[in-house]
Amino acid sequence: MIDRRAFLGGSLSLLLLPTALARAAELEEALRTSRFVYVSPLRSDGRESTCHGEVWFAWLDGAVVITTGRSSWKARALAGGLDRARIWVGDFGRWKQLLSRSQDFRRGPSFEARAERVEGEALLDQLLASYDRKYPDEIATWRERMRRGYADGSRVLIRYQPL
Repeated sequence: MIDRRAFLGGSLSLLLLPTALARAAELEEALRTSRFVYVSPLRSDGRESTCHGEVWFAWLDGAVVITTGRSSWKARALAGGLDRARIWVGDFGRWKQLLSRSQDFRRGPSFEARAERVEGEALLDQLLASYDRKYPDEIATWRERMRRGYADGSRVLIRYQPL
């Protein structure tokens, strides 16, 4: 026997399902086609940190993967224990310009993620292969710097796994 509360809760879930599916499809499409994600580490109370920024990324095995300098705020935030982040997907312009303009990016597809440093030449190769396709005009300037930086430890790989 199902009680009224369970019935109403289940009915509400069914009504919200199309909206949730549409958002998931929008997010998946954006992750496949966008040139940028915007990353904001989350503090332990869930508030966004003041550090934000657009970054190159690849959507690999169901996670956003980036490479960044070991001393970048993204790497420092993770090393300091901020292992959650909010990720917005899309091209909304340079972050510093966004802060002085509108908050339109907040209406774009987004998700919360668990951040972790990851290792592996194979993952770096996958990331750079994605960058070759996604950033053909820019990657030539960066590819070897990214490889050298990863090899000497001045760059790290970070994976943002959706929660």
